[in-house]
Amino acid sequence: METIRTFIAIALPESVIRQLAQVQRQLERQAPPESVRWVKPEGIHLTLKFLGDTPVGRLDAIRAALAAVAAQASPCVFTVGGLGCFPNARKPRVIWVGVQAVGGELAALQRAVEAAMKPLGFPPEGRDFTPHLTLGRVRDRIPPADLSRLGALVSSADIGTLGEVHARGFALIQSVLKPSGAEYTPLAEFLMGGS
Repeated sequence: METIRTFIAIALPESVIRQLAQVQRQLERQAPPESVRWVKPEGIHLTLKFLGDTPVGRLDAIRAALAAVAAQASPCVFTVGGLGCFPNARKPRVIWVGVQAVGGELAALQRAVEAAMKPLGFPPEGRDFTPHLTLGRVRDRIPPADLSRLGALVSSADIGTLGEVHARGFALIQSVLKPSGAEYTPLAEFLMGGS
């Protein structure tokens, strides 16, 4: 059975992507060399659900389920700002910029996407939804001193608010992993009911 790697996400406006690229460049200049694999700015998005290996034969059912979610969903507004890392600054693995939702629409959309994907064989995440925008992933086997420097850099950086996003839709996206980084191709886009 042929599979492709997919996820469901909200795209960001150019203005926010430019701001995120600026933050990345600033961090990259200060971070220990070769310590982080930075995400291409045009590839930064707000992931609602990572599906992973997806049977190609199930794509039509996924599209139909997501169209139903979109028809019922309301557009959402969120601000982008603040820097952090998962799991924490002492052991940074992922460097991210935060997303603060205005109202409950974003959380409701994410829950609806989870619920729609469950009967199609994609179980819900085992942890709460923490909306964020991944800037980079810390490389394996970097020296503990560099890891410590990186955590301190992220903790002390004050990037403020980078912008507000008025999300009117979301997309099902294919991800192809390449040595140069992941390449993303939208497979279907969905406008939310109220827009």
